[in-house]
Amino acid sequence: MEAASALEGASEFSGPTLKGKEASPADAERPHAASRQGSGSPTPQLLAPIEEHPKIWLPRTLRQTYVRKVGDTVNLLIPFQGRPKPTATWTHDGHALDSSRVTVRNGERDSILFIREAQRADSGRYELSLQLGELQATASIDLLVIERPGPPQSIKLVDVWGFSAALEWTPPRDTGNTALLGYTVQKADAKSGLWFTVLERHHRTTCSISDLVVGNSYAFRVFAENQCGLSETAPITSDLAHIRKAATVHKMQGFTQRDFSEAPKFTQPLADCTAIIGYDTQLFCCVRASPKPKIIWLKNKMDIQGNPKYRALTYLGICSLEIRKPGPFDGGIYTCKAVNRLGEASVDCRVDVRAPH
Repeated sequence: MEAASALEGASEFSGPTLKGKEASPADAERPHAASRQGSGSPTPQLLAPIEEHPKIWLPRTLRQTYVRKVGDTVNLLIPFQGRPKPTATWTHDGHALDSSRVTVRNGERDSILFIREAQRADSGRYELSLQLGELQATASIDLLVIERPGPPQSIKLVDVWGFSAALEWTPPRDTGNTALLGYTVQKADAKSGLWFTVLERHHRTTCSISDLVVGNSYAFRVFAENQCGLSETAPITSDLAHIRKAATVHKMQGFTQRDFSEAPKFTQPLADCTAIIGYDTQLFCCVRASPKPKIIWLKNKMDIQGNPKYRALTYLGICSLEIRKPGPFDGGIYTCKAVNRLGEASVDCRVDVRAPH
Protein backbone atom coordinates (compact mmCIF):
# COMPACT_ATOMS: atom_id res chain seq x y z
CA MET A 1 0.00 0.00 0.00
CA GLU A 2 2.83 2.41 0.75
CA ALA A 3 4.42 1.69 -2.67
CA ALA A 4 1.12 2.31 -4.45
CA SER A 5 0.62 5.61 -2.65
CA ALA A 6 4.19 6.65 -3.63
CA LEU A 7 3.45 5.97 -7.32
CA GLU A 8 0.22 7.97 -7.16
CA GLY A 9 2.09 10.89 -5.60
CA ALA A 10 4.77 10.78 -8.34
CA SER A 11 2.16 10.89 -11.12
CA GLU A 12 0.60 14.03 -9.69
CA PHE A 13 3.87 15.96 -10.11
CA SER A 14 4.68 14.81 -13.63
CA GLY A 15 4.91 17.72 -16.09
CA PRO A 16 7.35 19.66 -18.23
CA THR A 17 9.66 20.28 -15.26
CA LEU A 18 8.97 17.14 -13.23
CA LYS A 19 9.69 13.62 -14.23
CA GLY A 20 8.14 10.50 -12.59
CA LYS A 21 9.77 7.09 -12.64
CA GLU A 22 7.77 3.97 -13.34
CA ALA A 23 7.71 1.53 -10.37
CA SER A 24 9.05 -2.00 -10.61
CA PRO A 25 8.73 -5.02 -8.26
CA ALA A 26 12.20 -4.28 -6.99
CA ASP A 27 11.21 -0.74 -6.27
CA ALA A 28 8.20 -1.91 -4.31
CA GLU A 29 10.56 -3.51 -1.88
CA ARG A 30 12.63 -0.35 -1.39
CA PRO A 31 10.10 1.65 0.69
CA HIS A 32 10.07 -1.13 3.26
CA ALA A 33 13.84 -1.06 3.39
CA ALA A 34 13.75 2.69 3.68
CA SER A 35 11.19 2.43 6.51
CA ARG A 36 13.39 0.01 8.24
CA GLN A 37 16.21 2.53 7.97
CA GLY A 38 13.95 5.19 9.49
CA SER A 39 13.57 7.35 6.31
CA GLY A 40 10.23 8.59 4.84
CA SER A 41 8.71 7.98 1.36
CA PRO A 42 10.85 8.94 -1.78
CA THR A 43 10.56 12.64 -2.98
CA PRO A 44 10.21 13.49 -6.75
CA GLN A 45 13.32 15.25 -8.25
CA LEU A 46 12.89 18.75 -9.94
CA LEU A 47 14.88 19.00 -13.30
CA ALA A 48 16.14 22.34 -14.64
CA PRO A 49 14.57 23.41 -17.98
CA ILE A 50 16.77 23.14 -21.13
CA GLU A 51 17.83 26.61 -22.38
CA GLU A 52 19.93 28.08 -25.28
CA HIS A 53 21.45 31.49 -25.03
CA PRO A 54 20.39 33.80 -27.92
CA LYS A 55 22.93 34.00 -30.71
CA ILE A 56 22.78 35.47 -34.23
CA TRP A 57 24.48 33.77 -37.19
CA LEU A 58 25.29 36.63 -39.57
CA PRO A 59 26.00 35.43 -43.16
CA ARG A 60 29.46 36.27 -44.49
CA THR A 61 28.08 38.43 -47.30
CA LEU A 62 26.44 40.72 -44.74
CA ARG A 63 29.53 41.28 -42.61
CA GLN A 64 30.57 44.10 -44.92
CA THR A 65 28.55 46.86 -46.54
CA TYR A 66 25.67 45.33 -48.48
CA VAL A 67 25.30 47.28 -51.75
CA ARG A 68 22.11 47.32 -53.81
CA LYS A 69 20.87 49.46 -56.69
CA VAL A 70 17.79 51.66 -56.55
CA GLY A 71 14.77 49.52 -57.45
CA ASP A 72 16.39 46.22 -56.40
CA THR A 73 14.75 43.89 -53.90
CA VAL A 74 16.35 43.56 -50.47
CA ASN A 75 15.73 40.20 -48.80
CA LEU A 76 17.85 39.61 -45.69
CA LEU A 77 17.48 36.23 -43.95
CA ILE A 78 19.30 36.13 -40.60
CA PRO A 79 19.45 32.76 -38.77
CA PHE A 80 19.57 32.76 -34.96
CA GLN A 81 19.31 30.40 -32.03
CA GLY A 82 17.71 30.61 -28.61
CA ARG A 83 15.40 28.54 -26.43
CA PRO A 84 12.78 29.36 -25.62
CA LYS A 85 12.22 31.47 -28.75
CA PRO A 86 13.67 34.95 -28.19
CA THR A 87 11.97 38.18 -29.17
CA ALA A 88 13.45 39.61 -32.38
CA THR A 89 13.25 43.33 -33.17
CA TRP A 90 14.71 45.43 -35.99
CA THR A 91 15.76 49.07 -36.02
CA HIS A 92 16.99 51.40 -38.77
CA ASP A 93 19.69 53.84 -37.64
CA GLY A 94 18.40 53.44 -34.09
CA HIS A 95 14.74 54.10 -35.01
CA ALA A 96 11.78 51.82 -35.58
CA LEU A 97 11.26 50.52 -39.10
CA ASP A 98 8.85 52.15 -41.52
CA SER A 99 6.24 49.43 -41.86
CA SER A 100 4.96 50.93 -45.12
CA ARG A 101 8.28 50.11 -46.82
CA VAL A 102 9.92 47.36 -44.77
CA THR A 103 8.42 43.99 -43.93
CA VAL A 104 9.74 41.76 -41.14
CA ARG A 105 8.90 38.08 -40.56
CA ASN A 106 10.21 36.30 -37.48
CA GLY A 107 10.36 32.50 -37.52
CA GLU A 108 11.48 29.93 -34.99
CA ARG A 109 15.07 29.99 -36.18
CA ASP A 110 15.42 33.05 -38.42
CA SER A 111 14.28 36.58 -39.07
CA ILE A 112 13.66 38.04 -42.54
CA LEU A 113 13.81 41.73 -43.48
CA PHE A 114 12.22 42.46 -46.88
CA ILE A 115 12.13 45.64 -49.01
CA ARG A 116 10.36 45.27 -52.34
CA GLU A 117 11.95 48.24 -54.13
CA ALA A 118 14.95 49.78 -52.42
CA GLN A 119 15.40 53.54 -52.43
CA ARG A 120 18.35 55.66 -51.40
CA ALA A 121 16.50 56.59 -48.18
CA ASP A 122 16.67 52.92 -47.19
CA SER A 123 20.45 53.14 -46.82
CA GLY A 124 21.82 52.98 -43.29
CA ARG A 125 22.50 50.57 -40.43
CA TYR A 126 19.91 47.91 -39.70
CA GLU A 127 20.22 46.25 -36.30
CA LEU A 128 18.65 42.95 -35.26
CA SER A 129 18.20 42.49 -31.51
CA LEU A 130 17.28 39.21 -29.74
CA GLN A 131 15.86 39.39 -26.21
CA LEU A 132 15.54 36.31 -24.02
CA GLY A 133 14.86 37.32 -20.43
CA GLU A 134 17.89 39.22 -19.31
CA LEU A 135 20.00 37.81 -22.14
CA GLN A 136 20.43 39.79 -25.33
CA ALA A 137 22.23 39.42 -28.71
CA THR A 138 22.57 42.03 -31.45
CA ALA A 139 23.91 42.15 -35.00
CA SER A 140 24.10 45.09 -37.42
CA ILE A 141 24.03 45.25 -41.23
CA ASP A 142 25.14 48.26 -43.27
CA LEU A 143 22.93 48.68 -46.35
CA LEU A 144 23.95 51.04 -49.16
CA VAL A 145 21.47 51.75 -51.96
CA ILE A 146 23.12 53.45 -54.97
CA GLU A 147 22.07 54.75 -58.38
CA ARG A 148 23.65 56.30 -61.46
CA PRO A 149 25.46 59.61 -60.86
CA GLY A 150 24.30 62.90 -62.21
CA PRO A 151 26.13 64.43 -65.20
CA PRO A 152 29.09 66.79 -64.77
CA GLN A 153 27.85 70.32 -64.38
CA SER A 154 29.66 71.79 -67.38
CA ILE A 155 32.41 71.17 -69.92
CA LYS A 156 34.55 73.80 -71.61
CA LEU A 157 36.97 73.79 -74.53
CA VAL A 158 40.07 75.47 -73.10
CA ASP A 159 42.55 75.45 -75.99
CA VAL A 160 43.21 74.02 -79.44
CA TRP A 161 46.71 73.64 -80.87
CA GLY A 162 48.17 71.48 -83.60
CA PHE A 163 46.30 68.18 -83.61
CA SER A 164 45.17 68.43 -79.94
CA ALA A 165 42.48 70.05 -77.77
CA ALA A 166 42.31 70.72 -74.00
CA LEU A 167 39.09 70.26 -71.98
CA GLU A 168 37.98 70.92 -68.41
CA TRP A 169 34.72 70.26 -66.53
CA THR A 170 33.22 70.35 -63.03
CA PRO A 171 32.20 67.26 -60.99
CA PRO A 172 28.51 66.25 -60.76
CA ARG A 173 26.43 67.50 -57.87
CA ASP A 174 25.04 64.01 -57.20
CA THR A 175 27.46 61.07 -57.22
CA GLY A 176 24.68 58.47 -56.81
CA ASN A 177 25.32 57.82 -53.10
CA THR A 178 28.73 56.26 -53.80
CA ALA A 179 32.21 57.21 -54.96
CA LEU A 180 32.85 57.98 -58.63
CA LEU A 181 34.97 55.54 -60.63
CA GLY A 182 35.99 58.23 -63.12
CA TYR A 183 34.87 60.04 -66.26
CA THR A 184 34.32 58.90 -69.86
CA VAL A 185 35.21 61.44 -72.55
CA GLN A 186 33.86 61.17 -76.11
CA LYS A 187 34.44 63.10 -79.33
CA ALA A 188 32.29 63.58 -82.44
CA ASP A 189 33.26 64.89 -85.86
CA ALA A 190 30.92 67.68 -86.95
CA LYS A 191 30.57 66.06 -90.39
CA SER A 192 29.42 62.59 -89.27
CA GLY A 193 28.02 63.40 -85.80
CA LEU A 194 29.08 59.95 -84.51
CA TRP A 195 30.43 59.74 -80.95
CA PHE A 196 33.60 57.80 -80.16
CA THR A 197 35.11 57.16 -76.72
CA VAL A 198 38.64 58.54 -76.31
CA LEU A 199 39.09 58.22 -72.51
CA GLU A 200 37.57 55.81 -69.96
CA ARG A 201 37.60 56.12 -66.15
CA HIS A 202 39.64 59.30 -66.31
CA HIS A 203 40.08 60.51 -62.72
CA ARG A 204 40.86 64.19 -63.21
CA THR A 205 38.51 66.97 -64.36
CA THR A 206 40.90 68.08 -67.11
CA CYS A 207 42.31 66.24 -70.11
CA SER A 208 44.02 66.67 -73.48
CA ILE A 209 42.71 64.94 -76.60
CA SER A 210 45.32 64.33 -79.32
CA ASP A 211 45.53 62.73 -82.78
CA LEU A 212 42.70 64.84 -84.19
CA VAL A 213 42.36 64.98 -87.98
CA VAL A 214 43.40 68.14 -89.77
CA GLY A 215 40.50 69.90 -91.44
CA ASN A 216 37.81 68.47 -89.12
CA SER A 217 35.81 70.19 -86.38
CA TYR A 218 35.07 68.31 -83.14
CA ALA A 219 32.57 68.49 -80.28
CA PHE A 220 33.24 66.78 -76.92
CA ARG A 221 31.10 65.43 -74.08
CA VAL A 222 31.86 63.80 -70.72
CA PHE A 223 29.98 61.23 -68.59
CA ALA A 224 30.40 60.51 -64.87
CA GLU A 225 30.64 56.83 -63.84
CA ASN A 226 30.11 54.86 -60.61
CA GLN A 227 29.29 51.22 -59.75
CA CYS A 228 25.87 51.55 -61.42
CA GLY A 229 27.31 52.79 -64.72
CA LEU A 230 27.49 56.04 -66.67
CA SER A 231 25.35 59.07 -66.03
CA GLU A 232 22.24 59.20 -68.19
CA THR A 233 23.19 62.53 -69.80
CA ALA A 234 26.41 64.37 -70.55
CA PRO A 235 27.20 68.04 -71.17
CA ILE A 236 28.55 68.94 -74.63
CA THR A 237 31.07 71.66 -75.42
CA SER A 238 29.43 74.77 -76.79
CA ASP A 239 32.40 75.56 -79.06
CA LEU A 240 33.81 73.32 -81.76
CA ALA A 241 37.51 72.51 -81.94
CA HIS A 242 38.63 73.40 -85.47
CA ILE A 243 41.80 71.58 -86.45
CA ARG A 244 43.35 73.81 -89.10
CA LYS A 245 46.27 73.02 -91.29
CA ALA A 246 49.31 75.02 -90.32
CA ALA A 247 50.24 77.65 -92.85
CA THR A 248 53.49 76.76 -94.55
CA VAL A 249 55.59 78.88 -96.86
CA HIS A 250 57.47 76.89 -99.44
CA LYS A 251 60.52 78.46 -100.93
CA MET A 252 61.51 77.22 -104.33
CA GLN A 253 65.24 76.83 -104.42
CA GLY A 254 66.99 77.55 -107.64
CA PHE A 255 67.71 74.42 -109.61
CA THR A 256 71.29 74.07 -110.64
CA GLN A 257 71.65 72.05 -113.78
CA ARG A 258 74.44 69.59 -113.39
CA ASP A 259 77.08 69.92 -116.03
CA PHE A 260 77.87 66.54 -117.49
CA SER A 261 80.39 67.94 -119.95
CA GLU A 262 83.56 65.91 -120.06
CA ALA A 263 86.67 65.78 -122.20
CA PRO A 264 87.23 62.52 -124.10
CA LYS A 265 88.65 59.69 -122.08
CA PHE A 266 89.28 56.17 -123.27
CA THR A 267 88.01 53.57 -120.83
CA GLN A 268 89.20 50.63 -122.96
CA PRO A 269 92.39 51.05 -125.02
CA LEU A 270 93.30 49.39 -128.31
CA ALA A 271 95.06 46.05 -128.10
CA ASP A 272 97.99 44.92 -130.26
CA CYS A 273 97.05 42.20 -132.69
CA THR A 274 98.34 40.06 -135.54
CA ALA A 275 96.36 39.90 -138.76
CA ILE A 276 96.43 37.11 -141.36
CA ILE A 277 96.78 38.13 -144.97
CA GLY A 278 93.41 37.96 -146.66
CA TYR A 279 91.36 37.73 -143.46
CA ASP A 280 89.40 40.74 -142.16
CA THR A 281 90.64 42.15 -138.84
CA GLN A 282 88.84 44.45 -136.36
CA LEU A 283 90.22 46.85 -133.77
CA PHE A 284 88.11 47.90 -130.71
CA CYS A 285 88.30 50.61 -128.01
CA CYS A 286 85.86 52.49 -125.72
CA VAL A 287 85.65 56.23 -125.15
CA ARG A 288 83.62 58.47 -122.78
CA ALA A 289 82.97 62.13 -123.48
CA SER A 290 80.28 64.83 -123.41
CA PRO A 291 79.38 66.28 -125.78
CA LYS A 292 79.74 63.41 -128.24
CA PRO A 293 83.29 63.41 -129.59
CA LYS A 294 84.49 63.13 -133.19
CA ILE A 295 86.42 59.90 -133.82
CA ILE A 296 89.43 60.00 -136.12
CA TRP A 297 91.45 56.89 -137.12
CA LEU A 298 95.13 57.19 -138.08
CA LYS A 299 97.68 54.76 -139.51
CA ASN A 300 101.24 55.64 -138.85
CA LYS A 301 99.93 59.14 -138.00
CA MET A 302 98.18 59.42 -141.35
CA ASP A 303 94.44 60.00 -141.55
CA ILE A 304 92.69 57.03 -143.10
CA GLN A 305 89.17 58.52 -143.05
CA GLY A 306 87.43 57.85 -146.39
CA ASN A 307 89.78 55.00 -147.38
CA PRO A 308 87.55 52.15 -148.69
CA LYS A 309 89.93 49.57 -147.26
CA TYR A 310 88.82 50.59 -143.78
CA ARG A 311 85.37 50.82 -142.21
CA ALA A 312 85.02 52.79 -138.94
CA LEU A 313 81.94 52.55 -136.70
CA THR A 314 81.01 54.24 -133.38
CA TYR A 315 78.04 53.16 -131.21
CA LEU A 316 77.39 54.06 -127.53
CA GLY A 317 81.01 54.93 -127.00
CA ILE A 318 82.37 51.76 -128.63
CA CYS A 319 84.73 52.51 -131.50
CA SER A 320 85.66 49.83 -134.05
CA LEU A 321 87.88 49.77 -137.14
CA GLU A 322 87.62 46.95 -139.68
CA ILE A 323 90.64 46.25 -141.90
CA ARG A 324 89.32 44.51 -144.98
CA LYS A 325 91.53 41.69 -146.27
CA PRO A 326 94.80 43.12 -145.02
CA GLY A 327 97.93 42.82 -147.15
CA PRO A 328 101.62 42.80 -146.27
CA PHE A 329 101.69 46.60 -146.31
CA ASP A 330 98.72 47.12 -143.91
CA GLY A 331 100.73 46.55 -140.76
CA GLY A 332 101.81 49.47 -138.59
CA ILE A 333 100.71 51.73 -135.73
CA TYR A 334 96.98 52.44 -135.69
CA THR A 335 95.65 55.35 -133.62
CA CYS A 336 92.12 56.22 -132.51
CA LYS A 337 91.64 59.89 -131.61
CA ALA A 338 88.53 61.37 -129.90
CA VAL A 339 88.00 65.14 -130.06
CA ASN A 340 85.31 67.48 -128.61
CA ARG A 341 85.23 71.11 -127.48
CA LEU A 342 86.73 70.24 -124.09
CA GLY A 343 89.75 68.39 -125.37
CA GLU A 344 91.02 65.27 -127.07
CA ALA A 345 92.47 61.86 -126.27
CA SER A 346 94.00 59.04 -128.27
CA VAL A 347 95.10 55.41 -127.98
CA ASP A 348 97.50 53.35 -130.15
CA CYS A 349 98.13 49.74 -131.04
CA ARG A 350 100.44 47.76 -133.29
CA VAL A 351 99.09 45.55 -136.04
CA ASP A 352 101.38 42.91 -137.56
CA VAL A 353 100.41 41.17 -140.79
CA ARG A 354 101.76 37.71 -141.58
CA ALA A 355 101.17 35.12 -144.23
CA PRO A 356 99.00 32.11 -143.45
CA HIS A 357 100.85 28.88 -142.70
